Amino acid sequence: MKSARRVSLGGSSGALPLKATGSGFSKSSPPGKGGPSARRGGGVGTAKTELSSSARDLSRLDLGESSSKRCVRMSAVVLEAAQATAVPTEPIEGQKTGTSGLRKKARVFSSGNYLANWVQSLFNALGDELKGESIVLGGDGRWFNKDAAQIIIKIAAANGVRKVYVGQDAVLATPAASAIIRKRKLYGGLIMSASHNPGGPEEDWGIKFNYNSGEPAPEKITNQIYEETKVIDKILTCPDMPDIDLSAPGEVQFGSDFSVEVISSVDDYLELLKEVFDFGMIRSLLSSPDFNFVFDALHAVTGAYAEPIFVEALGGKMDSLKNCVPKEDFGGGHPDPNLTYAKELVGLMFGGDGKYDFGAASDGDGDRNMILGKDFFITPSDSVAMIAANAQECIPYFKGGLKGVARSMPTSGALDLVAAKLGVPFFETPTGWKFFGNLMDAGKCSVCGEESFGTGGDHVREKDGIWAVLAWLSILAKKNEGSDKLVTVKDIAVEHWNEFGRNYFCRYDYEGCDSDSANRMIEHLRGNVLPSATEGSKMGPFTVAKADDFEYTDPIDGSVASKQGIRIVMDDGSRIIFRLSGTGSSGATIRLYIEQYTDDKTKMLLDAQEALKPIIDTALEVSKLQEFTGRDKPTVIT
Repeated sequence: MKSARRVSLGGSSGALPLKATGSGFSKSSPPGKGGPSARRGGGVGTAKTELSSSARDLSRLDLGESSSKRCVRMSAVVLEAAQATAVPTEPIEGQKTGTSGLRKKARVFSSGNYLANWVQSLFNALGDELKGESIVLGGDGRWFNKDAAQIIIKIAAANGVRKVYVGQDAVLATPAASAIIRKRKLYGGLIMSASHNPGGPEEDWGIKFNYNSGEPAPEKITNQIYEETKVIDKILTCPDMPDIDLSAPGEVQFGSDFSVEVISSVDDYLELLKEVFDFGMIRSLLSSPDFNFVFDALHAVTGAYAEPIFVEALGGKMDSLKNCVPKEDFGGGHPDPNLTYAKELVGLMFGGDGKYDFGAASDGDGDRNMILGKDFFITPSDSVAMIAANAQECIPYFKGGLKGVARSMPTSGALDLVAAKLGVPFFETPTGWKFFGNLMDAGKCSVCGEESFGTGGDHVREKDGIWAVLAWLSILAKKNEGSDKLVTVKDIAVEHWNEFGRNYFCRYDYEGCDSDSANRMIEHLRGNVLPSATEGSKMGPFTVAKADDFEYTDPIDGSVASKQGIRIVMDDGSRIIFRLSGTGSSGATIRLYIEQYTDDKTKMLLDAQEALKPIIDTALEVSKLQEFTGRDKPTVIT
């Protein structure tokens, strides 16, 4: 085995000597000045090294093992500078990073060098510009996050990071992480999450990097991470660094060049939300005896935010919060806020005792949302359109008007109609929040959304579940000012459809399909269906207007994203779209999107499945989906 390489990250003569006590560490002498760091000397790779025979594989180090006797309790203590060690490793196949990061089963990430390899590859990809910078770290609270945080902190220290801010208990909702990056002007952040996928030792785990505007890493970074994973030969870490106590805010300094600060998961994010919304107006709604609100966190990360925001800041009732204790396995559930997985909330809002007027849920990492009224579901496509239509009147942040709006290509055309009436720029992008981020950074987009239950504004660079809930509460509060009777979610939706028309919309998800079979179906569509889907040709009872494999040229940086989804548009505005999703940890998910528009006011309240049945049947027939996959029905219908 190769020998380890040890490098000082700060002069030990300058570190404050400490001695262990029963309650942590106590000072035994005043601090001195720190010596030069390895970063100032040219980085770990070029610093003078000392060969050692004690190198060990990371899987045998205590990087993921929490030990109370080694845990630093945060009380503004100063410790000796950490010593960096270069541990030999080898590339691991399959670590290709997408916009949503890398996702695999938790057992894969928690074994051997799997996580450490990816984190080191990220730091290698970022190169010298990372040196001396500060980052934030947190995640959705799922199993392995706390241990993973300790591993990441030690690798960050060895790679020249100046400071790591960590959410308390390693918890940070994805939009909160984006808010912290922006407010504190950090270099970026690492978010430990597999989003809306299940958690636990046998379920999913994931990690992604967000850049300095708070946005998901651009392709130039994710592509380089992947290249680094294929050639990595060593991991720089600080194996002798004690674990950090993540349970309470505080800071610990290691020598003069590295520190870790545990911060509130909520404070910075809540401060930003108060700048966006009129909390007093929302409070008046939530305190009204005529209005009952329920929020379901699905035992995921927004459970940590629900009480501080909805109860303490907005005066809501504690019993309006459901499943708001975050759990490492999300209570054994699937933290995806849709009509299938949010069963308890759906049961409360549909056909129940009619107690609740407004219901909402969020997902694993807090960036998705579902909005419900009494016996009424708002599709995400309609939600972003209705928020945009009412934003200037109801949300103080937008009182000067919208800069523009954007939606992902599979999302219905409801937002297009709002943009046209408001006279604001409209953008249709591929799926992926990074495309919205480019538009926002250029000052061209204020509100955006995806049909996959993601909605957001330019206050951060991520979709934001709680933001969407507060946007709807703001609309309801404003519409109910001076009203003799309660204006409901359904009232707002019907008013909107009467003005703009209705885009009936549905998505079929076929999860966990055999990847080869799914790819063959997509190739069938590309090779056989698209060439014959010419303008004026018939497809079932419909007439084709155009068909393509969606391609997007970014108006900001000129980058081109091709093969983003097979799209067939009919002459009446109906659409059929097929995509393969990359958000799972195994297998393939086929997504089928179906849409039909009507401006007939007598047809605004049809059941969506009834209104869409002809085009759904056509889509299944031309795709031969059942033949290729063996699936006779979708896993999820939304």
